[in-house]
Amino acid sequence: MPTIDFSLNGQPRRLEVREGESLLDALRDRCGVISTKDGCQPQGQCGCCLALVDGQAKTTCALSAEKVAGKQVVTLEGLPEGDRALLARAFVATGGLQCGFCIPGFALRAKHLCDKNPNPSRAEIAKAIDGHLCRCTGYVKIVDAIELYARAKRGEPLPELETDAGLGKPYPRYKGEQMTLGDRPYVADLTREGMLHGALVLSPHPRAKVTRIDTQKALAHPGVHAVATAADVPGERWYGLLYKDWPAFIALGEEARYVGDVIAAVAAVDEASARAAAILVEVEYEILTPVLSPDEALAPGAPQVNPTHDNVLSRSVITRGDADAALASSAHVVEGTWQTQRIEHLYLEPECALAEPLPGGKMALFTQGQGVFDDRRQVAALLGMAEDDLYVELVPNGGAFGGKEDMSVQAQTALLCKLTGRPVRIELTREESIRIHPKRHPIRMHYRVGCDAEGRLTAVKARMLGDSGPYASVGGKVLERAAGHACGPYRVPHVDVEAVAAYTNNPPCGAMRGFGANQASFAIEGCLDLLAKKVGIDGYQIRDRNIVAIGDVFSTGQILEKSVGIRKTLEAVKAVYYQAKAAGRAVGIGCGIKNSGIGNGVQEWGKCRLVVENDLTVSLYNGYTEMGQGLLTILIQFATEVTGLSGSVFRPKVDSTFALGCGQTTGSRATLFAGNAVKSAAEKLRADLDRGKALGDLVGQVYAADVVIDDTTPLGKPVAKIKTHTAFGYATQICILDEQGRIERFVAAHDVGRVVNPVLCSGQVEGSVHMGLGYALTEELPVSNGMPVTTKLREIGVLRAKDMPEVEVILVEDPEPEGPFGAKGVGEIGLVPTAGAVAGALEAFDGIRRMTLPMKDSPAARAMSVGRIKGDREKWR
Repeated sequence: MPTIDFSLNGQPRRLEVREGESLLDALRDRCGVISTKDGCQPQGQCGCCLALVDGQAKTTCALSAEKVAGKQVVTLEGLPEGDRALLARAFVATGGLQCGFCIPGFALRAKHLCDKNPNPSRAEIAKAIDGHLCRCTGYVKIVDAIELYARAKRGEPLPELETDAGLGKPYPRYKGEQMTLGDRPYVADLTREGMLHGALVLSPHPRAKVTRIDTQKALAHPGVHAVATAADVPGERWYGLLYKDWPAFIALGEEARYVGDVIAAVAAVDEASARAAAILVEVEYEILTPVLSPDEALAPGAPQVNPTHDNVLSRSVITRGDADAALASSAHVVEGTWQTQRIEHLYLEPECALAEPLPGGKMALFTQGQGVFDDRRQVAALLGMAEDDLYVELVPNGGAFGGKEDMSVQAQTALLCKLTGRPVRIELTREESIRIHPKRHPIRMHYRVGCDAEGRLTAVKARMLGDSGPYASVGGKVLERAAGHACGPYRVPHVDVEAVAAYTNNPPCGAMRGFGANQASFAIEGCLDLLAKKVGIDGYQIRDRNIVAIGDVFSTGQILEKSVGIRKTLEAVKAVYYQAKAAGRAVGIGCGIKNSGIGNGVQEWGKCRLVVENDLTVSLYNGYTEMGQGLLTILIQFATEVTGLSGSVFRPKVDSTFALGCGQTTGSRATLFAGNAVKSAAEKLRADLDRGKALGDLVGQVYAADVVIDDTTPLGKPVAKIKTHTAFGYATQICILDEQGRIERFVAAHDVGRVVNPVLCSGQVEGSVHMGLGYALTEELPVSNGMPVTTKLREIGVLRAKDMPEVEVILVEDPEPEGPFGAKGVGEIGLVPTAGAVAGALEAFDGIRRMTLPMKDSPAARAMSVGRIKGDREKWR
């Protein structure tokens, strides 16, 4: 192996490196540097792996280690402490981070930029960070952070961080400074003595029968300790969140059902050896004709995609009144078909898991999943062990957005650990991540909507068909939610909706931020705009005449009784809407509604344990996942508000020390339900404090709260009172274009119930708008013969900082009585009405009503720097 000499953070280093080894791998695997993250190796398109090489900013995943021989390499760890402190303070003070995975790269870029340009403009900052991708923040607060850092470097004082963790305060993100500097580890940063590395063998075919698996050559490869296949699974090989229809490994004689199915897993002394051995696993297939569309899946005689279920995964039906008769008597009727696209979550942290053996045949699993207790249940079943023998711990992840609800590599990692008796870590590449995990559903929606002469809605008739791929995931629930949100936040007396989820051999589709509500919103918002033209009124007026209020009926039949803030959000943007129209701008408007809590008859929980520790801190255990949304921070704020203790006393944890299984962190419910549980547990601690006891008197005390929510009703079930959801978030958004049809300004007014933390809350909305604009204009993950046509980050179409317009967030409070201190979920509603607002603005600009996403033919999309995929679109699905 070649030997290189170079300087790392001011210290001489000599390394033996593999031929072609990247500088990123050398830094992480051989030098112990963890601030450089692997988000897209070898693309060099996300900026997470940034380092300075002889003073030049370089993406280390695209740079050979051999090329730094004789050079000086500086990572975030090697910056002067003064700079590190300023960067950490600037990003935390502005809320310029969420999941944090990408932020060390941005922080180092800020240092590099400000050394060259001490007073950069916001446009110059946006240009400088074009090589970086953030999926969480929308970049607004990242640019704020770099501006603040530049001012501090020029000698201006930094603002003091908020020390009051009470409600409504911008209390700093928990461990935000460590996250900024790359010091807080993610799963891929964890190591253990004697740890092995894993690699997977995936099916290259969307549908094929496995006729032969030969692992002998792989086993003989130097450094290999084990090769696992379906034959090595000691327990239940099939798992799933709702149905056990997804195998951890495809067995000999079974069909592989998509290009992410796992055939084998290899454990070796290092990742390079494991990947080299994985290539040596010989697999023979009988290639079968795949089912590549929902229409094909539903056709008579279609092959059954999944052996556990017919090709109709779910059918959700809502019927109220007589929609056909109401449409027949309506003054105006519009009709059309809207189509949304498959979307890649593109969280910056690829999937990774670490398993290590414990004494007595037990095991520890370190996971980034959105529901660690679901991970434990499924992995324990696969291993044939008791759940109590499997300790699980959440390592707060680098973004998820729904894409880490399903199992990814947890089962294969744990099995290799069991087979070898050694710690094992499996980390996916970006390409593998894109092939394996579920996506946002593409849904075709045919709508007929009527109104009276004044523009008041009379009826909605809709038929929806979604592609769920070969495994259930939560696809049936996504289509159920799309049906339930088919009428948007509007009064509709007559409703006839049917939504079908179909199995296919395309990549699986499951949970993604919005969860069906944003697909339905794109269609219903388009219908309102079309009706407004027929009536002769504008987009604001037709929404003003139809938005729901307390006492009105939601699409599902639920009577809305509380916290209906949609009118407040609409009125908050009225002046902006009409000022833009008066100025001659093309302007679009969209209103949205999104459930908070899964509901639909599902029993849900909020669980908490507060434990007073020997060091007089209080461990705050809960069952939901921190994935950048700020959950752990606001749980501290709830606990502080109740107890009066300092926020610095509380230490949030998510692991299996206590039985706190709450299911997945999904449905905008963690704040709602975990917040209620923390509030309840904290009230018990407060009672002891009020009796005159100090924390020192309470060491070892456990304050428990298990809050159950079991009063929602299944969709379509005949009941005396329909309550499909616990709470709802509401929003109105305005899109304003410039003279060239580019998005110039975007205004988002959101009813959040109660603002717990204004910086974190507005950051959630900004990030949602960023995701929603990509969804509207540039993002898609088409497949050809079941295989994604691209895995390149820029082609997938997530917007860069320079693509983002000015975004203004207006937070509206309409307290939710079933939420903690009036709070409710805000994580998903932020992108629900976005595409509809953009489509309306584009029609106002050029007269074209666009009904297919993404709207790449629009001037707004053409102005963006991303989303240009090469290839034959005729072959794409």
